[in-house]
Amino acid sequence: MEVNQSDLLEAARTVRKNAYAPYSGFKVGAAVLAEDGRVYTGVNVENASYGLTTCAERNAVAAAVAAGNRRVTAVAVSGDRPGTMPCGACRQVINESGRDTVVIVDGGPEPRVYKIGELLPESFTFDDE
Repeated sequence: MEVNQSDLLEAARTVRKNAYAPYSGFKVGAAVLAEDGRVYTGVNVENASYGLTTCAERNAVAAAVAAGNRRVTAVAVSGDRPGTMPCGACRQVINESGRDTVVIVDGGPEPRVYKIGELLPESFTFDDE
């Protein structure tokens, strides 16, 4: 499935306004492209118990999985600041879809594009047991 990077990034930008970020004030939106071509979105959801906060990327992947999609081919991330990158936990979750999963970061005028394998070298996988 070919990635339409601008459409996926626009979906992340649009959903970002729905983020629940009363503590940090930092909103993040994410959109994932599933293997079947459908797009799922997520936002960061903060909690007074900070450890319970969930990131936009993991929420978007979870929405895809809940709809029956086990793999995503691309993830777009848009934060309140240009260049907002997925955290380590999100990188590990994205990595479950394969080392060639595309990560599109809203970098301002031009997005930055990576493969998850570049962002998470030497990652843990089920094969590492």
